Parts: sequence; structure tokens; C-alpha cells
Amino acid sequence: MFSTPSVDPDRVSQPPRRAFLSRLGMGFGSLGLQSLLGGAGLLTPASHASAETTVPLAPRQPLLPGKAKRVIHLFMNGGPSHVDSFDPKPELDRYAGQMLPTQNLRTERQTGAAFASPFEFKHHGQSGIEVSDLFPHVARCIDDIAVIRSMKADVPNHEPSLMLMNCGEARLVRPSVGSWVTYGLGSENQNLPGFIVMCPGGYPIQESQNWQSGFLPGVFQGTYVDSRHREVEKLIEHIQNKKLTSSRQRRQLDLLQRINREHVEQRQADPQLEARIHSFELAYRMQMDATDAFDIQREPEHIRDMYGDGVQGRQMLIARRLLERGVRFVQLWHGAGQPWDNHDDIEKNHRRLARECDQPIGALLTDLKQRGMLEDTLVLWGGEFGRTPTVELPKPGANAGKINGRDHNHHGFTMWLAGGGVRGGMVHGATDPFGFQAVEDVVHVHDLHATILWLLGFDHEAFTFRYAGRDFRLTDVHGNIVRSLIA
Repeated sequence: MFSTPSVDPDRVSQPPRRAFLSRLGMGFGSLGLQSLLGGAGLLTPASHASAETTVPLAPRQPLLPGKAKRVIHLFMNGGPSHVDSFDPKPELDRYAGQMLPTQNLRTERQTGAAFASPFEFKHHGQSGIEVSDLFPHVARCIDDIAVIRSMKADVPNHEPSLMLMNCGEARLVRPSVGSWVTYGLGSENQNLPGFIVMCPGGYPIQESQNWQSGFLPGVFQGTYVDSRHREVEKLIEHIQNKKLTSSRQRRQLDLLQRINREHVEQRQADPQLEARIHSFELAYRMQMDATDAFDIQREPEHIRDMYGDGVQGRQMLIARRLLERGVRFVQLWHGAGQPWDNHDDIEKNHRRLARECDQPIGALLTDLKQRGMLEDTLVLWGGEFGRTPTVELPKPGANAGKINGRDHNHHGFTMWLAGGGVRGGMVHGATDPFGFQAVEDVVHVHDLHATILWLLGFDHEAFTFRYAGRDFRLTDVHGNIVRSLIA
């Protein structure tokens, strides 16, 4: 941040705009400035800019009667193993050490014989759905959860699968799911970003492309927070200006906005400048609301204990506080630094990872339900794909020469939904007897996206944005709503 001498904005003559901006130091809200101005998210077609820039995050009603009003996406980065968590396969015990008949399916690396799960599955809840001992706290909430055991993606590689899951397109620049949702619904709090991403320890693979706004206006891009920090001042750098009072900042900002508006009026709609104007306003307004929302010490001790003191517990509690304050879409990452991508030592590594997030996820579902928020909050859990039921063979640089892990598997894997109009206590679809391939009621990622939009009140075929002469949508030209998941 730059610093300048104190001046009276009312008495300043207007210097050249570029010179003025190069010297002006606002000194607050770098989170909003950095994330909302980043990358391709600033590129907006001029024809749309005038319609969306007055109050771009104003709350809007969908055309359909969707039950969900907000979303939490729990992203298990790297690909958690479905056959070790929510999709039990007794046949793996029977065939352990033997080659499987379905092994001709493509994986990223060469795999060997069947690898029995080292985890124990038990029936839980009135629904009797089987969950492994990796997730005892989640298992207690299973009657509120719809488990999809027949997910399918396109390729067994992280980068395109991350893009497909987060943006509906594996190769080209497209808006993320969170950007589409905030574009359609706006936000119920104009003092906070409508779409917030918490990823402790830095960016995952593909970095901010995972929450990009693509060709949508930049204000709909996800705002990144490094949630490994505890102090609010470190979670959101420069959240408070220590040199200027709030009223003086307001006067500075008014002057800057007046100059910006004069600049805009001399040109056709400039999406980059419009995004900057809104980001300055948002950064100013965030100072009070963000400080409050991210401070979990304001929660009762028994609530903090319920979530746990780890990074995942803190960020899930923050997420609930953000949703209470009107944020529309919160994505929480787990495993960005040490992912679920366990090509070796899967028993040890999956246990550690599950221990980090199981209690917080159970607490989040319980807390939302107790507050009456689960019925209109959609919770989504899963990674970009699953893992093979066969053991990965030793390969230098891939699994340290060990034979106790699993390779990537996009042919069949598990995700689950809860709340927000979802029919809980059910299992949709199935993989083959070994968990290699989805074979019953297959749900492609496009189908998942179509269903999410429907729960929020949007027809995925009609919910479009015109760009470069074409009406684009999250599901491109694909996708079917999975009706059995809807209550």
C-alpha cells in the first residue's frame, strides 16, 4: 500500500487521472481489491456492463421456486477414495491381491491387483447408509445427506478435472459455479463479497482459475482468503486503515469515484474500470462487516469446541458466520497443501486428512440444522474425482516405490449433498462391484451442476449469459437434472 500526506479532498484540484491514482493510498481492503480485480474476471461484454454495474450484487429472485438460497462447497482437493469412505465394496476383500475383470478402464498410471479397503464400514442412521470409520461425525448426519455413488468425470488428470468440477469446462476459460450463482442471485449483504473462497496455505492447482468469473463481470469472481491464519488482520490484510478515519476515507473515496465516473462518461462502458469502482466501494464497506464475520472469538465457547480448534474447524465456523450475514456462496478447500491425492500410504494419509475435517463437517451440518439454516443452505462435498479400487504399481516420482495407494479414477466416484431441498438419507446410483466404474444412474459433473442450479431456482438450459455472440451456460450443451435427489 502507498501512503500520502493528509489532504482535504474538497480543496484538491483534479490532476491527471493516472498520476492521481498512482499516488493515492486508500490503505484498506486489499483482499477485496486483489481478488475482485484479478485475471480474466474483469472482462465483461460492453453490452452487459450497463445492466449489471449499478448494484451488481443486489439480491435477486430466481424464476423458479428453488429451496436453496446459499451454498457451501466443501472441496476435498486431490480426489478422496470413494471405496474407502462412502462406497463400500466387499468384493475387494474377496479379490484382494488378484487382477480384476474391469481393469481395462483407463487410469493415469499402471495399477495392479485389487486393494481391499483398510477401513471398516458400518450402517448409520435410520436410513442405514454405510459409511467408513474415516467419517464418524459425518455418519451421524447421514439421514440429512444424499450420497451420489455414481459420479463421472472426463479424464483422470487433476487440472482438467478441477476445471470441470469448478467451472463446467475442462479446457477453456469459463465462469466458476460460485460466479454463476452470485450472478443469478446477487448477495444479501452489500458489505461483503458475494462469493468467498477459503483455502488454507495458498492456492491449489490451477490457482484462482478455480473460482474465476471468466466472461462474467469481475465482481462475481471469488474472493480468496488464506484461512490458515487466526487473527482477523492476517486473514484480511489492511482491513483497517490506521492512518485515516472512516469519514476521511469516505471523502477520499468519493473524490476518486467522481474522477472515475467522469472518465467512464467520456468512453463507452469500460468493464475493467467499472470493476475497479465497485471494488473500491466494497473494500471500504468491508472494514466493519468483515472484521465481525471472521472473528470467531465472538462465538460461544461450546460452539467453538463443537467445530474444533484446527484450521478446518475455524474456516467452517467462519463460513457459517458468513452465510448468516448474507454471503451467497462459500467454497472451503481441504488438502490444497497436502491433498487427498494418496498414491501411497493411503491408510495413514486418508486417516490424517479425515481426522482434520470430519468433526468440523459434522459440526457444520449440525449447527446449520439447529439454527434452521440447513433447509435453505445447500452443502456439497467431494473432490475432482475418486480413486482406483486397485493398487498403484511402483513408479519413480509417483508413489515412492510403495504398493499401498490408489491412482486417480474419473470413471466412478462419490459426492454427497445435504440441505437446500435435497432428499436426505438416500443413495443415488452405483459403481460396479469393485468401484471402478459408475454403472447405475450415472451422474456426470454436468448433471450435478444442472441439479445444483435447479435447487437454487434456475433452469440450467435457460440460465445463460451472452458473450461473443453466443448464449453460454454453466452446463454448456449438456446436463440433466437428477430428480431423485430433490425432496
